[in-house]
Amino acid sequence: MSEALQQAAGERLRRALAALTRTPLTGALAGMVVTAVVQSSSATTIMVIGFVSAGLLELPQAVAVIFGANIGTTVTAQLLAFRVEEMLGLVLFGGFFLCAVARTERGRQMGTAVFSFGLLFAGMEQIQSVVEPLALRPEFEAWMAQVREKPLWGLLLGLGMTLVVQSSSATIGVLQGVARQAGPDGVHSLLGLAGAVPVLLGDNVGTTITAILAAAGGTRDAKRAAAAHCCFNLSGSLVCLLALPWFVRLVELLPPEGEELEIIARQIANAHTLFNALCTLIWLPLTPLMVRLVTTLVPEKRTE
Repeated sequence: MSEALQQAAGERLRRALAALTRTPLTGALAGMVVTAVVQSSSATTIMVIGFVSAGLLELPQAVAVIFGANIGTTVTAQLLAFRVEEMLGLVLFGGFFLCAVARTERGRQMGTAVFSFGLLFAGMEQIQSVVEPLALRPEFEAWMAQVREKPLWGLLLGLGMTLVVQSSSATIGVLQGVARQAGPDGVHSLLGLAGAVPVLLGDNVGTTITAILAAAGGTRDAKRAAAAHCCFNLSGSLVCLLALPWFVRLVELLPPEGEELEIIARQIANAHTLFNALCTLIWLPLTPLMVRLVTTLVPEKRTE
């Protein structure tokens, strides 16, 4: 889906990203909008790293775009929180129909993106159907209890899942599916919001590996841009983990209200958005500090 959207957007999207990064604020807004369109912060970050390697973006501009990309990627979790199973067939048919009747390559790419979006929801539905019988097993219940009681385990679980899948959006979708399952009492979530948030934080840390791999063969500033992505997510996750009870309470104060099983997916999506928005609000004014930090972490090579 991300690949099709990027191809459909074409060179126009790349030119817009390069033009709208003159200040940290506009850079963050550009990163947020582009990521919301392509549905992948990794895709935006890799694009930015490519711009930095080519000398089209300065490091401070790239850092601001990466900050915004972390907010934009939360759109996927928000969309997955809606129960749209009833519309699944319509979305899949609409995407297939667009691919079949489109006369241009861009139209076919948009059809592919819509069809892939439907497949994303179909996958989430399958995950829930698989997890439901697992929730009845004592071993799975005991494992989820460990994750709830030991937040560090939850963070490591989210980190490991995202390292394997290479997509925080996909693993957050899985997390929402698991959290929707009822526990032994049949009323409360098997995982609960307090157990889901550490896994969510691990997902955010794990997604930085894509940028690190993309920058491995790039310029020094490209590696610094990847390091900025890592520092942003890692610092925010550690602080949020230390303040976990207060963060969970803050998420619970946000709409919607209702039975836990009905709203837990929305709460996870809200936690994802709130986490990245707060981190961006804190780090954006400190962009020069982030640039100095990553310059220290990835110094220039000494010459003889």
